[in-house]
Amino acid sequence: MVTVYRIAMVSLMHSFCRFLLTELTTATTDRVARLVYFLPMASSHPLQRLLHYSRKYRRDVWLASLCSVLNRVFDLAPPVLIGLAVDVVVQQETSWIASLGVTSIRGQLLVLTALTIVTWGLESAFQYTYAVLWRNLAQRMQRDLRVDAYSHLQDLDLAYFEDRSSGELMSVLNDDINQLERFLDVGATEVLQVATSILLIGGAFWILAPAVAWMAVLPMPFIVWGAITFQKFLAPRYVTVRERVGVLNGRLSNNLSGILTIKSFTAETYETERVREESEAYRLSNRHAIALSAAYIPLIRILILIGFTATLIGGGFMAVEGRLAVGTYSVLVFLTQRLLWPLTRLGNTLDQYQRAMASTHRVMDLLDTPITLQPGQRRLPVSNVRGKVAFEDVTFAYSSHTPVVEHLTLKIPPGNTVAVVGATGSGKSTLVKLLLRLYEVNQGRITLDGIDVRELASQDLRRAIGLVSQDVFLFHGTVTDNIAYGTFTDDGAAIEQAARIAEAHDFIVQLPQGYDTIVGERGQKLSGGQRQRLAIARAILKDPPILVLDEATSAVDNETEAAIQRSLEKITQNRTTIAIAHRLSTIRNADRIYVMDQGQLVEWGTHEALLERQGIYAGLWRVQMGLK
Repeated sequence: MVTVYRIAMVSLMHSFCRFLLTELTTATTDRVARLVYFLPMASSHPLQRLLHYSRKYRRDVWLASLCSVLNRVFDLAPPVLIGLAVDVVVQQETSWIASLGVTSIRGQLLVLTALTIVTWGLESAFQYTYAVLWRNLAQRMQRDLRVDAYSHLQDLDLAYFEDRSSGELMSVLNDDINQLERFLDVGATEVLQVATSILLIGGAFWILAPAVAWMAVLPMPFIVWGAITFQKFLAPRYVTVRERVGVLNGRLSNNLSGILTIKSFTAETYETERVREESEAYRLSNRHAIALSAAYIPLIRILILIGFTATLIGGGFMAVEGRLAVGTYSVLVFLTQRLLWPLTRLGNTLDQYQRAMASTHRVMDLLDTPITLQPGQRRLPVSNVRGKVAFEDVTFAYSSHTPVVEHLTLKIPPGNTVAVVGATGSGKSTLVKLLLRLYEVNQGRITLDGIDVRELASQDLRRAIGLVSQDVFLFHGTVTDNIAYGTFTDDGAAIEQAARIAEAHDFIVQLPQGYDTIVGERGQKLSGGQRQRLAIARAILKDPPILVLDEATSAVDNETEAAIQRSLEKITQNRTTIAIAHRLSTIRNADRIYVMDQGQLVEWGTHEALLERQGIYAGLWRVQMGLK
């Protein structure tokens, strides 16, 4: 029987080893490849990547793990105490406790009582401690992962966001990281405690009754094999679940952002049906995973029944025949239940594990996304910026498309106001994105005060430029918060002065709470012209040496445009100003006007000079003036 027990233990260890090899072989191979080719560990197993990330929590992990193990040690003590109690009642003066020198029955029971109090007290103390440690660790890792992932996301270039929906990214930053937190909160300690039970109870069986041990241990290799088999089938199903929830979040995020369009086109029923379809796809993907995971415990219970019954009957016969002490038999019966029953939770633990690994894969893929626009290291304080800008033989194309800007050379002296005009799609706004280094030029270079922008620290470059975009974005907050965004000053006088220059003060004071009025998400409580003026006030408060106006008056009426023009005449003095415009009347006083056509500069000069040339600019002017 001892030989059978050893065979069972070897089979159990073999199953565990196969599981570990399956989980970690890919990670090891990728690590070697990384050492050889200096590649990121992007294709490693999610667990390996998570362990690599969690190295800074090593001390907390060890402490929480120790408390989990000690809790299980004392949790397994009551069956031993029951066996000792039976031994005292049956053997009395010859019991095991009596061999320690306490021969009276009363004294032995008092010793048992003291041991019971200490055991239960320590078990409760370590359970509280490991629960606090694991939960706090899960919360810390959740916080750090979310912050790190979001910070990394901000460093990625705009092309990354063009290919992904905001809902999908929200799913990674929120749902996936929360799923990982739930596993760390519960699943990690379950794994440790199951492993502790196997080692301690297996050792106890080996010491107390090797001849009975094989009966209890025999089902274990099959239980572990079943758990590993289940998780292999579950893994792809949970990947599908996470993908479906990402698509669903993307749909909801898009619809909430476009609620005005949905209502104006009476598309509520259509969008409800699309949400229902995505929700149904998510439900079905979960249903397929649940159908498999729910079958685990009923099947495992059958194997547990076999092991428990074998110990109950086999050990009972041995106790009756006198080959096994009654107290030892009691311990073995209780320990068999304590050994095998927790294995039913292994299925739930692996279920949580697979959900967590699917989420970890998505989070780590985000963290491993390479940053293509590496920031420069050269510092240029804003106070030292003169504002000389030059585009030198610049060519740029989005992805692999036709170049939007091609062999463009443009020089802007410091303090000058220049305008860039042209038909839609001619590449005007692209110049702004390239100047801010939101995209990298494919050819040529852009310089600020003679320094290639690729050499400059991104923060210094962008602090030197104030952008007023045609697509104004206001954050959910007060008017004051939105004007002060970027400078984050609490100087109310400076904020009000910026609003006055931007011709925004008069409408602000008429709002319900004035400067403390909440503008709503994306500034939805304000009109387009009001949002535009707040954006201009924000740029004025920043007081940059370079001001970029990208269709800054596109959303305002003629009266407001005239007011803004008066303010722009003030704020453009003594600073470099680049105005992108469709309304030619707003830029007629620029020092120089550049005309773009299909990504190239085709005309330049003052307003009067371009009208005399009778080219593209003159044609645009006549159309806008209603002359033809």
